[in-house]
Amino acid sequence: MSHPGTTPATFTLDPAFAVGAVNPRLFGSFVEHMGRCVYTGIYEPGHPSADADGLRQDVLELVRELGVTTVRYPGGNFVSGYRWEDSVGPREERPTRLDLAWKSTETNEFGLGEFMDFCGKTGMEPMMALNLGTRGVEDAVRLLEYANHPGGTELSDRRVAHGGKEPYGIRMWCLGNEMDGPWQTGHKTPEEYGRLAAETARAMRQVDPGLELVACGSSSSSMPTFASWESTVLQETYDLVDYVSLHAYYEEIDGDRDSFLASAVDMEHFIDSVVATCDHVRARLKADKRINLSFDEWNVWYQKRPNPHAVEEWQQAPRILEDVYTVTDAVVFGSLLIALLRHADRVTSASLAQLVNVIAPIMTEPGGAAWRQTTFYPFAQASAYGRGRVLRVEADSPTYATARFGEVPLLHATAVLDDETGDITVFTVNRSQTDALPLQVDLRGVDAHTVVEHLVLADGDPEATNTADRPDRVTPRPATGTAVTDGVLRAQLEPLSWNMIRLTNRSA
Repeated sequence: MSHPGTTPATFTLDPAFAVGAVNPRLFGSFVEHMGRCVYTGIYEPGHPSADADGLRQDVLELVRELGVTTVRYPGGNFVSGYRWEDSVGPREERPTRLDLAWKSTETNEFGLGEFMDFCGKTGMEPMMALNLGTRGVEDAVRLLEYANHPGGTELSDRRVAHGGKEPYGIRMWCLGNEMDGPWQTGHKTPEEYGRLAAETARAMRQVDPGLELVACGSSSSSMPTFASWESTVLQETYDLVDYVSLHAYYEEIDGDRDSFLASAVDMEHFIDSVVATCDHVRARLKADKRINLSFDEWNVWYQKRPNPHAVEEWQQAPRILEDVYTVTDAVVFGSLLIALLRHADRVTSASLAQLVNVIAPIMTEPGGAAWRQTTFYPFAQASAYGRGRVLRVEADSPTYATARFGEVPLLHATAVLDDETGDITVFTVNRSQTDALPLQVDLRGVDAHTVVEHLVLADGDPEATNTADRPDRVTPRPATGTAVTDGVLRAQLEPLSWNMIRLTNRSA
C-alpha cells in the first residue's frame, strides 16, 4: 500500500492514444412509472409552474441544465405489464390499472403522447422499452406502427387523431427489461427470451430496418446466469440487435465506505466481462459487426435502507426510492461516470436511473420546489464537457486497501479531447477520505497550456446533502493553485472529491 499526501498521482495525455469518440447517448437518463418520477415529478397539472400540458417548467429547466440526451421509458419493471393502448387518446377515457411491478395504481393520465411532448420540450431523444413480459411480437409491431408510421393505417391514423400529426420517429427500442430476473412479470429463461427477442426484432425490422434495438443483458453481474445469459441470448439475436443492456447499482454496505468509493472497479470489470462475452459470440458466429453496450440503468441506490415514508399497497405515486444523496454518494457517482467514459468505444448508450425523485439527481415537492441533488453536478459537467474523444489514461497512483476489491488506486480519472477546439477536460476522483492527492499530468503532444477552470465537489462533512430547505448546501466551487508549468498540469485534489479541470490553448 502506498500513501497519498506527498506522493503524486501521475499520467500522460497524448492524442495519439485514444479510447474512442463519446456518443452523446452516454448522457441519457430514465423515466419509469414508479413512485413520484412521473406524477408530482415531471407531471403535475396543478403546480404553479405547470405549463398547459401539465409539465412542471421548473423541472424542465433542471432537465435541460442537467444535459440529458436520451430518456428510456416507461420502464423498468413497470414495462413488463404495460399496455401502451391504455396511455393514448383522451385522458378521460384512459383506464386505471394495477401496476404489479411496484404494487401501485396507474392512472395513465401521463402517457405516450405526454412523454413525447416532454422529450420535445427538453430536446431529449426517446428510447422506448417494449413489454416482452406479458405481451410480445404483435404488440411491439402495433406500437411501432402507432408511433412511427406516417399515416394511412388504422394505428397511425389513431395517433394523428390523438394529436400526433407527425410520426414520433423513435429510433431506439429496448426488447423488454431484465427478463432474467425472477421478480420480472413474465420472467423467462435465456432460451425463451432469446427466441422471443429475435422474433420481435425480426418483425420490427420488417416495418423499419433502420431501428436500433437493445437486447436484455443480465440484471446485474451477480446474477447466477450472468455471461451465460448474454451468450445464449446473443446466439439467437446477434444479427438482429445493436446493443446488449447492462444494469448496476451501488451502495455503501455495513459502513464499508472504502469499498463503496471503489464501486467503479466493479463497474469496469462488469463492462469488460460483457464486452468479452459479446466478442466471444462474434468469433463463434464469424460475424463482422460488433455489439455495443447500453448501460441503461446505473446509479447509487440504497436498496437495503428502510423507506422513511409510509406507503400503502396500490397507492398512486407513492414516496418510494427517494434516496437523499450525500457528497460521498456524488463522488462515487462521478467515478461511475468516469468508468463509462473510459469505455466509450463500446458503451455508446447509457441511462442514469432515474431522472426525478426516484433515486434521482432532481427532487421535487408536490406543489412546491424542485432542486438539485449532489449527484446533479457531476452529470451536468460530464454532459457539458465530456464530448469529443476519450484519451487513454493509464495512471500511476497511490493505492489504498479495500475489503471487496483489494488494493485500489486513489485516483480514478479520464480525459476528453475536443478535436475541433483542442480543449481538454480532465475528470478525476480522489477516493481518499482523509488526504489530499497531488496530481501531475504530462501533456505530451497536447497543445493545451492554460487552465480555464478547476471545479471541485467536496465538503468538510462527507454526509452533507441538498434538501428543499437548503437546496444549495453542496455545489461545485473553484479550486486554487491548479496550473500548467513546463508542459505539466499540476493540481491538488481534495480528500473525497470529484474534480473537473478544463484546459485550452486559446487566449482569453
